[in-house]
Amino acid sequence: MKFIRFLLFPFAIIYSIVTTLRNYFFDLGLFASTSFDKPIIAVGNLSVGGTGKTPQIEYLIRLLKSTYKVGVLSRGYGRKTTGFIVVNQTKNSSEVGDEPLQFSKKFNDITVVVDENRVHGIQQMNTSEVVLLDDAIQHRKVKAGFYVLLTKYNDLFSNDFVLPTGNLRERRVGVKRANVVVVTKCPTTIDEIEKKELQQLIGRYFKGPIFFSSIQYSDVLLSNTTSKIKTSDLNKYKVLLVTGIANPKPLENHLTSLSCPFKHLKFSDHHQFLDKEITNIKEQFNAIKSKDKIVLTTEKDFVRLSDGIENLYYLPIESSFLEHQEKFDALIQNYVQESL
Repeated sequence: MKFIRFLLFPFAIIYSIVTTLRNYFFDLGLFASTSFDKPIIAVGNLSVGGTGKTPQIEYLIRLLKSTYKVGVLSRGYGRKTTGFIVVNQTKNSSEVGDEPLQFSKKFNDITVVVDENRVHGIQQMNTSEVVLLDDAIQHRKVKAGFYVLLTKYNDLFSNDFVLPTGNLRERRVGVKRANVVVVTKCPTTIDEIEKKELQQLIGRYFKGPIFFSSIQYSDVLLSNTTSKIKTSDLNKYKVLLVTGIANPKPLENHLTSLSCPFKHLKFSDHHQFLDKEITNIKEQFNAIKSKDKIVLTTEKDFVRLSDGIENLYYLPIESSFLEHQEKFDALIQNYVQESL
């Protein structure tokens, strides 16, 4: 795979030139970029793959929703529909995408909409005082007031290259549009020496505030019934793990740390499960010889699987800052207050 990517280097140069020109034309104003008279916070990354955007969006929702009317706008990746749709409990993931549906089910006091035309989408969100844009660092047609750029601890943008040789959607200098950088999915054991090393690597391209966060797993599994299981009891169960996310390795490691025996069925990111795949999952679950057994999935996959599978559980996660959480919160809150 690495050799193939090396052979594709000439295409990476062409891709880099195209994306650089595009950004340059937006910077010059030759391509239109629309501003709004309300706070717009964009969350995203420079690379493809999972960097923890969903838990970061949820963190911002929790931070702001008690004070402001919060709206979340997503393009609804993977949906089979087009246009502007308000997400509610009657929708399914094929109509609105899995992440927007997750936001709507989890937070019933916010507005969630999908629209591939982000400018149009924001224009329809009249009741939202603050708009959070999901995966919108490269969406230059909207000029957000605050940009939160995420980069994974073990896959920094500063060590990467543009597609198809690397995983970057644009050159590393794109980070200069960000107001803050959050290094996500850090181990909780990271020390100050390693933090400084990471700050130096990122600091070659970005001079603003850098924060470190980790994924915090809940101590309780939730289900599509009222049933709950403590994670401390997971070692008593045989688990069929089903995932359709970019990087399930951290979840695998977490289950291993809990001494949980599991069999893993892996699917691609945002996978839309077919009927025959649901049937196969049920058959593999029924083949497990134990009365104490469950199907376990991620919170994002749960919204796509909960209607078709019994005994389905998911493990909630949250983004947790390792330090300086108050400083991050203050940057967000001050921006919102000054923009209203």
